[in-house]
Amino acid sequence: MRLRNPRVQLVIALAVLLIVICGFTYGKVWLKQGKVEPTSVTAPSTIHQDKPNSLEPSTVPTAGTKNENVSTYPTEQVDVVVIGSELEGLYLARAAADEGLKVKILDPHQAFGGQILQSQMLFLDETRDDQGHVLVQGRVKELFDGFRNAKIRKLPEFTSYMNKLVKDIPIESGIVIQEIEQVQTPDNMHKVASLVYSNEKNEKKKVTATYWVENSDYAALISRLGAKRLPGLEKFYGQKEIEYMSAGMMMKFKNVDWKKFNTAFNLLKPEEKSKQFGGGYVSDSFAIGLSGMTKAYHPSNDRVFLRGLNAVNQRDGDVLINALLVYTVDPSKPESIQEAVNLGNKETALILPHFRKTLPGWEHAELGEQPTYPYVREYNHYEMDYVLKPSDLLSGTMFWDNVSIGGYPLDLQGTSANKWGIEMGRPDKYGMPLRSFLLKNYENVIAAGKNVGSSAIAYGSTRIQPNTSLAAESIGVILGQVHGKQKLREITPEEMAKFQQYLSAHYQIKLTGVTAANKISGWNADEIAKLDTGEITYPSYIQTRKKPLTKK
Repeated sequence: MRLRNPRVQLVIALAVLLIVICGFTYGKVWLKQGKVEPTSVTAPSTIHQDKPNSLEPSTVPTAGTKNENVSTYPTEQVDVVVIGSELEGLYLARAAADEGLKVKILDPHQAFGGQILQSQMLFLDETRDDQGHVLVQGRVKELFDGFRNAKIRKLPEFTSYMNKLVKDIPIESGIVIQEIEQVQTPDNMHKVASLVYSNEKNEKKKVTATYWVENSDYAALISRLGAKRLPGLEKFYGQKEIEYMSAGMMMKFKNVDWKKFNTAFNLLKPEEKSKQFGGGYVSDSFAIGLSGMTKAYHPSNDRVFLRGLNAVNQRDGDVLINALLVYTVDPSKPESIQEAVNLGNKETALILPHFRKTLPGWEHAELGEQPTYPYVREYNHYEMDYVLKPSDLLSGTMFWDNVSIGGYPLDLQGTSANKWGIEMGRPDKYGMPLRSFLLKNYENVIAAGKNVGSSAIAYGSTRIQPNTSLAAESIGVILGQVHGKQKLREITPEEMAKFQQYLSAHYQIKLTGVTAANKISGWNADEIAKLDTGEITYPSYIQTRKKPLTKK
């Protein structure tokens, strides 16, 4: 029957319109991302069920904006979005792209290259096992071989390498994350569906992706999700405030006569080396230690500290040194970063006369180009599906879902509470599982590089570049293999074995059949628990534990 009363028709029309508006508003909720203090964890957003009949995100109004609809943003759909341009995550981007996936890099920093290019952290730490065998595998091996052989030592050479690594992968630098859409999956997992970001021109864009990779040095994405922050070094040192491992300011010098330095040092007898320099090691390429010489330098303030040298001969009189520490730096705060740069570069100028006076071949040394960004070692640790512990590393545990074979001492760099830092043990080698790179309770968020799922103590080793670079590359390959078929979390041990075989056959990456020395064999549960919390410092405890009981 047709209604002829205009008032009734108007009421019905208004009711229908109201239902439609409510449906759109209730159907999907967007998490408006304002400036969040990254040291605290944001509460999980309101989320909707991810069902086939749900509205497309591009049609949903964005909460907190005025007269603006998400559908007006230029929208791009890709397979993988990598947040940040640190070296480690770029291997995931490269591998995923090589496997046929569409990858995009969004960098919250103004310039590309992270700690390698912007911090000029060009001294690479190689991983080896107890027998001295190199553990570096995958695409990163080219970089480490070039560094060791003096073919990749200067900034332009690193730049060329990294540009090759991201060839044909689109990159936008200087982005700001504005909004993140989260949905809830039928199995009650969180899922990032899309994000809106602004570029350097303050233009807003939207991107959707199947997987999101956290590859920044201050957890630009994960810190804004409902992720759990794990205890950091502040618990180990008994501090009330959160503090990270010291940042480093790379020191660059020119007009150094490295040949004279090397020759003069190695003509000394061991006791003379110890007396003049506190021991150490100098070769054609590297100078390590000389901590007696650095101890003789008195910093201008308590925020900076000169530890033993990690120096590399960059050729042509150029030398780069990783030894200057800056304490209490928060990488999530631009003002803290700039303060670190100012403190570090000022101190480098004061250190130069000390080097001229105490090191042979440095008499005419001058300051080189000073970096504009510090070398950030650590930020918050967030809970992944599996959190690596010191006992995993020192026992040489291998996992069914290995994506990397790691190594390196548990090297906790200094903080204001312990300026020299401390070594917590030396593993032979150990496995790193896929689960340690999957953000807990999130279906499609992957951690890369410094964001690895690791306790603060185990992080002393897991953080080293070859370890997480290999993991990232392996994960990138696996993403290509599972694309459109299954989720990373659905991979079974049998399927993982096939992916590991594929990695071995096509990428020369060996993740299975590896055995490692168990350095805590015979330890009881109480000892292992204390090792994992830091109550036991392995290097000192193992000496006490080995001492035979003597009769009185």
